[in-house]
Amino acid sequence: MTNRGRRRAPRGTRTVRRRAISLAGCGALVASLTTGCFAERSAMPAVRDFLIAWSVGNYEAAAGKTVGASEKEVANALGKVSAQLDAASLRLSIGAVGADPDAAAIVKDGDRAQATFSVKIDLGENGRPWEYKGHMDLRRVGGQWKVVWSPSIINPKLQPGQRLAVVSEVPERALITDTNGSSMLKPAKAWQVGVVPGKLKDPRKTLDALAKATRMDGGRRLDAERLYGRVLSAPPQEFLPLMTLQATTHHRLIQRLSGGVPGLEFRDIVAPIAPKAAPELIGTLGPATSDRLQEVGAPYQPGDTIGVSGVQLFMQRRLAGTPTVSVVAQDPDGQRTSTLTSWPGEKPKEVQTTLNPGVQRAADRALYGLPFPASLVAVRPATGEVLAVSNHGTKGENRAFEGHYPPGMTFGVVSAQALFTHGGLTPDTETSCPGTTTVGGKNFTTKAYDNSKFTNHLALSCKTTLAQQSGKIDGKTLVAEAARFGIGQDWGLQVPAFTGSVPSPANEGEKAAMMVGEGGVEVSPLAMALVAAVAQNGTWRPPYVFKGNDVANAEQRAPYQSLPSESIANLKDVLDNSARNGTAKAAHVDSEVAGVTSFTTYNEGGDTKNVSWFVGSKGDLAVAIAIEGQVDAAKVAGAFFG
Repeated sequence: MTNRGRRRAPRGTRTVRRRAISLAGCGALVASLTTGCFAERSAMPAVRDFLIAWSVGNYEAAAGKTVGASEKEVANALGKVSAQLDAASLRLSIGAVGADPDAAAIVKDGDRAQATFSVKIDLGENGRPWEYKGHMDLRRVGGQWKVVWSPSIINPKLQPGQRLAVVSEVPERALITDTNGSSMLKPAKAWQVGVVPGKLKDPRKTLDALAKATRMDGGRRLDAERLYGRVLSAPPQEFLPLMTLQATTHHRLIQRLSGGVPGLEFRDIVAPIAPKAAPELIGTLGPATSDRLQEVGAPYQPGDTIGVSGVQLFMQRRLAGTPTVSVVAQDPDGQRTSTLTSWPGEKPKEVQTTLNPGVQRAADRALYGLPFPASLVAVRPATGEVLAVSNHGTKGENRAFEGHYPPGMTFGVVSAQALFTHGGLTPDTETSCPGTTTVGGKNFTTKAYDNSKFTNHLALSCKTTLAQQSGKIDGKTLVAEAARFGIGQDWGLQVPAFTGSVPSPANEGEKAAMMVGEGGVEVSPLAMALVAAVAQNGTWRPPYVFKGNDVANAEQRAPYQSLPSESIANLKDVLDNSARNGTAKAAHVDSEVAGVTSFTTYNEGGDTKNVSWFVGSKGDLAVAIAIEGQVDAAKVAGAFFG
C-alpha cells in the first residue's frame, strides 16, 4: 500500500481556477443577504465576513472575526487547509448542503448563536469534490458577534492538535500474461524512491532537485510544483513513494538521485515488473513525467510509477486500476484517528496477450547472435493473432511492428496476385529474366536467367521479370491490391504499428519500381507477416495482440478481406516453388514451408542501408523476418521453423 497526495491542476491554471471559484462563492454569499437580514443586529454579517475571508485566502481577516484563540493560531490553521488537502479550490456558502432553502442557517439564543454552512473542496481536476456540512458557534462580545474558534469549524470531526491529510491506497499492478495465462513478467530488483514529508528540512529545495535530476531523454522531467503539493498533503510521518525504479534499467538515474537530492529515501523491493520476453511489445515502467501524464491522463500524478512503453503504457489504466483516495484526520504523532471521506478506486485487471511462449522462444533463438538489428513477427493466418514478436539489437524499438522498410522482391507476392487476378498471368506463363531492363525510363538490374515460367523467375527473385510485366496492370489496380493485403490500411490495432505505405505511381517507371517493392513502398515486418498469412489462407485478417472479450470488444478492428481462390492457389504454387527451388530454399526444413526472400539496398536520410527479408509460412504460422544487413534470411527462417 502506498500513501500519496491527490494531484492538482498545473500551477498556472490552478491559481486562476481557484480564484474564479472562490469569487463565485462570494457571489453566492452576497446574494443570500439580500433578504433584509441587516435590519436587525444579527450574527449573519459575522458569519458572512468570516467565510468570505477564509474562501479568498485572507486568513488574517478571517481570524479577526474570531475569539477563543490567538488570531495568529486561527490564521495559521485556516491557511494550512488547502495545502494539507492539495486542494484546487475551496467554496463556502451559508446554509447546509442540500438544506431546505427556507430553513434557518443561523439559530440565535441571546448572546450566543449557531450557524451552519456548506463546504465544497475540489481535491484536484479529477474525481468528485468533497462536500460536507460545517458548523460554528458565535458569541456576542462587546456588542459584536464573533466566531468562537475551534478546529471543528474546518471539519466537524477534526479535534484540537489534529491536521488533515490525503492518503492514496494504490492497488498492486495486474499482470500481463501470454496466450496460456502465464505471466510474461519476472521479478526484478527495484528501488522505491520517496520521502518522509515531516523529515524534510526544505521540501521545495528537495523536490526542485529531484525534478532536475530526473530529466529524461528528450527533456522529460517531473513537475516539481505538483510534487510539492502532493508532499504537503501526505501524512508527515509516513514514507511517501514518489517513483519505483528498476535497478537494471534506471541505474544511472538511481546513482544521480542517491548522491544529489537531500532528503530522499531508498527502499529496495523485488517486484514482477521486468518482461520475460518481447520486451519491446510488453514495455517497461517508469516515473510519471509531465508529458507521460498527458498520454495516460487521469488519475495519475507526477512521480507515480506508470507504464512508459508498450503494453504497460497503452493498457496503463487497466493494469494499474485507480487508487482509493481518503481524507483522514491525523494526530501530531502520526496516528490516523478517523477517515473523513473516501473515494473507492478501480481494481486492476490482467491483460492477456496472444503471444505463444513456444513460438516466441523459437523467434528469439532464430535472431540470437545476428550481427545486425533484426525483427521477426509470427501470426496465425486463420485468426490474425500475433504469436511472437522478436526484436534483436533494435535499442528498445519495436521495429517488428513499427519498422519502415522497403519490401523489395517480397512485395512480389502482392504484385503476382495482381497479375494473376487482373493481368492474365499464371504461374506457368513464359517470361524472361534479362540482366537489365528499362521501363518508363527507369533501369532495373538483376542476375540474368534463361527464359522460363513466371513461377521460376519469381522463385529466383528476378526483378526484371516483374518490372517487364508491370504494363499488364495499371497503378490504381496495384494500389488497390496492396490494400486488399491490408497494406496502408487502418487495422484497429490497440498498440502502435506501421501498416505500410503504397504511393500512387505517377508514371510507368514508378509503377514498375513499385512492382518490385521499391518506388516509395514501405512496410513493417508485421505488415508482411499478414501478407504471408493471406497467401497461406486466402483471407486477410486484422492482427490482434490481446485476448478476452472485454479487451477485444474495445477494438475497432478492420473487416476481413477474402481474395479470389484461383489467384491464391497460384500464389501458393509460387511460394512453394521458391522454398523448394529458389532463393528461400534454406528455409525449406519440411514440405510445409513456403516463402520468398529479398535483399534490398535503399537510401535513408542520405545513408545507404540494407534489408534482408524472408516472408512465408509453415502450417498455421505466417512469418516475416527483416534483417538490417546482408544475411541469408531464409537460413534464419529455417532456424525458426526447425
